[in-house]
Amino acid sequence: MKQQTVYLISLGCAKNLVDSEHMLATLATEGYEFTTDPKEAHIIIVNTCAFITAAQEETIDTILELAELKKSGKCQHLVVTGCLAQRYAQDIATQMPEVDAVLGTGRLGDLPEVLRQLNSGNTIVCLGAPGGLLEGQRLLSTPPGMAYLKLAEGCHHHCTYCIIPELRGPLVSRPENSIVEEARALADQGVRELVLIAQDSASYGLDLYGKRRLPHLLRKLTAIDNLQWIRLLYLYPEHINADLLAVMTEETKICHYLDMPLQHISDRILRAMGRSSRQETLLKLLTQVRRTLPDAALRTTFIVGFPGETEVDFLELLHFVQEQKFDWVGAFAYSPQHGTPANNLPNQVPDKLKKERLHELLRCQRPISRERNRAWLGKKLPVLIEQSSSQGAIGRCFRQAPDVDGITYVRGEGLLPGQFQQVVIEQTTTYDLKGRIVSEPT
Repeated sequence: MKQQTVYLISLGCAKNLVDSEHMLATLATEGYEFTTDPKEAHIIIVNTCAFITAAQEETIDTILELAELKKSGKCQHLVVTGCLAQRYAQDIATQMPEVDAVLGTGRLGDLPEVLRQLNSGNTIVCLGAPGGLLEGQRLLSTPPGMAYLKLAEGCHHHCTYCIIPELRGPLVSRPENSIVEEARALADQGVRELVLIAQDSASYGLDLYGKRRLPHLLRKLTAIDNLQWIRLLYLYPEHINADLLAVMTEETKICHYLDMPLQHISDRILRAMGRSSRQETLLKLLTQVRRTLPDAALRTTFIVGFPGETEVDFLELLHFVQEQKFDWVGAFAYSPQHGTPANNLPNQVPDKLKKERLHELLRCQRPISRERNRAWLGKKLPVLIEQSSSQGAIGRCFRQAPDVDGITYVRGEGLLPGQFQQVVIEQTTTYDLKGRIVSEPT
C-alpha cells in the first residue's frame, strides 16, 4: 500500500509554526510523505490560531475551504490542531462533520497515533491540559539560514483581553541546556539567524530557576560557532532591564532589535488591560534603550478601541506614537474574547469607531517608518539572503524581523539563500530597503 501523503498548513504566530515543524518531523519518522499542494494530499492538517476574532474567522474559512478537497481532491481525512482546537474542540467536532480529528495544544504529540485511528468512522477528539511542543526534532519550514527557537510555552501574565493562558497554559520554560543543544544542532544544519520566541521571552526561566535568565542564556547562545545573528521577539517591556541591554551591547551577534508589545500608553487603559507598566515607566524604558542602543530598531504593538477608551485616551496614544518614532508598529482593533475579563467591561467601543482609530494610528505611523528607513540611505548593512533569482535577491537586515517587517531587495550576482552579503542601501520606501552588494558596480 502506498504511503499516505500529508499537507500541513500552519496559521497564526511563529510559536505555532514551531509546533508544526515538530509535528512534521514526527510524521516523517513514521514514513509519511509531504506535499505543498493540498489537492495531492491524502491527509490535511490545519494547525490553527485563535488569538483574535479575525484569526478565528480566517482559521474557520481555511478549514471549510480545505474540507472541499474531500469531495474534489485526494483528501481522505481532515485534522484540526492547535489553539482553535483547544478552545472549541467539541464545537468543531459537532458542527464540522468534515473534520475527522481534533487535537488540542497539549496533545500535539499524539498526532501519529491519532492518524492511525482515522479509519474508525468516528470523529476523534484529543483534548487535555493546554500546552505545546518544546522538545524533539523539527522539520524546518523557514527560509534557508534562519529558524525560530522556542524558549518557553504558556504565559504567567493576566492581561484582561487575552486568552493565551487558556490556550497554552502557564509559563513553562525549557531547560537552558536543551535550548543550547538545539541551537547548536540548528547551527550545524546551516542556520545563521536564530529568532528567539515565547509568549514573553524576557520572562524565560522564571518558573524553572526562580528568576529571569534570558541574559544568561544569551551569553551561552552567542558562544555557538557559525551563528551570526540572534534576534529577540516578544519582550514584555516590564522585564527589559539593564542586564538584558548590557548583553545586547556587549555581544555583537545579538541584533539591535527589540520587539516589545506596549499595547497602550494611557495609564487608565493600561490598568484596565491588566498591564503592570505605566506611561512614566515606559517613557523611562524607551529613553534607557535608546541611550544604550542608539541604533536599535524598535517594534511595538498597540490595541485600539479597548473598552472604555475615550477620544482623549486615543489622542494620547497618537501623540505618543508621533513623539517616539518607532521603526515598526503593529496595531489591532480590540477583539472581544468570551471568557476574558475585558469581555464584561462596560463602555465597549463601537466597531466602526475601532476601525477608524486603527486606520488613523496606522496612517500616523507610515511616514515615521518611511523616515526611519530613509536614515539608512547610502549606508552599508549585512543582509541575510532568503530568496534569489537571476534578477537579484530578497533578504533582511538587522532591522527586519521575518514576516512582520519590511524586506531588503538586493542587486548582484551569485547571491545564494542562507548567506550574508554586505549591501549598500540605494533606495528606501515606507517598509522596504533596496541596494546592491558591495562588489556590484553603482
